[in-house]
Amino acid sequence: MAHAVVVGAGIGGLTAALALAHKGWEVTVLERAASIEPVGAGLAVAPNALRALDVIGVGDEVRKLSAIQGRGGIRLPDGRWLARTTAEDAAARYGDPIVLLTRAALVGILAGRLPPGALRVNSRVESVDPATGRVVVRGAAETLEADLVVAADGIRSRTRSALFPGHPAPVYAGVTSWRAIVPLPGVTGASETVLASETVPASETWGRGLIFGIMPLAGGQVYCYATAAVPPGLRAADERDELLRLFGRWHDPIPALLDAADPAAVLRHDIHSLDAPLPAFHVGRVALLGDAAHPMTPNLGQGACQAMEDAVVLADRVSPHDPAAGLATGLAVYSRERLARTTPIVRRSRSIGRLTRWRNPLAVALRDGAMRAVGRLGPDVASRQGDRVFAWSPRS
Repeated sequence: MAHAVVVGAGIGGLTAALALAHKGWEVTVLERAASIEPVGAGLAVAPNALRALDVIGVGDEVRKLSAIQGRGGIRLPDGRWLARTTAEDAAARYGDPIVLLTRAALVGILAGRLPPGALRVNSRVESVDPATGRVVVRGAAETLEADLVVAADGIRSRTRSALFPGHPAPVYAGVTSWRAIVPLPGVTGASETVLASETVPASETWGRGLIFGIMPLAGGQVYCYATAAVPPGLRAADERDELLRLFGRWHDPIPALLDAADPAAVLRHDIHSLDAPLPAFHVGRVALLGDAAHPMTPNLGQGACQAMEDAVVLADRVSPHDPAAGLATGLAVYSRERLARTTPIVRRSRSIGRLTRWRNPLAVALRDGAMRAVGRLGPDVASRQGDRVFAWSPRS
């Protein structure tokens, strides 16, 4: 039986391990952390990613966690709508909704389906030999022999740096981000109005260099995220207070949600993107996927989705080949297909991210006017903007 070693137990790595196991591979997943409790808050699983999850048999389980219903869209800080659509419109167009869930929930679903003994935590990879597939685990005095190594070790991938030492690293995208999951029961705002999940529409509000997103989750919770165009490396003593300073005067229910947020649960990270695409997503027996291959800004909500696509395509393309003879062919096909798929998505997401950084009043007015004009053309026009991303299927 062919053996694959997956470096990293994030969403991309876990999906790859399951996809390869479904194809008959023996899999070992190496995670450097002591557990796979995920760092993060909410996660969007778009229709394209749900189809990828169908390949490994977990799509329907994720669909059950969908909480977005009714109208949503893009707003101004005073609450006016720039563009509106509905979850039902998107589901009718693409066959599936966008499912918002916690990153922990998805990781739990994926990890729970791994073959017994496949996951090894506290296993930091020291080196990977692309010619032989040997993986050296630090501190374990151990070398694993693999027919295939899947590097899913994230945006700061040590494997990517070793395989492409002269390639530019991911760069700061000009914005920092905050994320938090806020419970709805008992939330009150300045008007003392109690919020209920059905009164909180999914929305993203655009200001001058500022964004605030609200996404309902199952179980009476809301995923909140925000970005601000600031220099990299800045941190506040209390990040919730910083959010209140930036967004506390924006439309309801933003102030109420921030009031209800646990200060200790507010996460802040600078956003980076790999602006120069790699020449390939593989070298020898090693394949890169997810943030290790194509780090992108979150503006299209496709970072994890593209990692899941990568995983099922990789497993499919390498599995028909004899590891001793034809693996190189499968990896070359994977690399070519995924570079063609992900490069325009990375660029488009980056372009949208640049629009969110605008502060000049005239430029912002023109931007908002353009979005309002598109919104007036109807939800079908807005939905078509996502066709090239959301209409993907595993064999497309």
